[in-house]
Amino acid sequence: MNPDKIRNVLNILFMILALAAIITYFVVGKEDFKMFIYVCGAAIFVKLMEFFIRFTNR
Repeated sequence: MNPDKIRNVLNILFMILALAAIITYFVVGKEDFKMFIYVCGAAIFVKLMEFFIRFTNR
């Protein structure tokens, strides 16, 4: 598969996870802050994968 297509998919997934993290932060509140941390961590992990693909394929 083309690395640019993979990067685009990962960027879209990152944006969805970032939005989900924001929604989770305001909806869940302090009762289950771990859920926000998990969603945020998943978003950061996806963005790091996209970052490494971007700089290793040049």
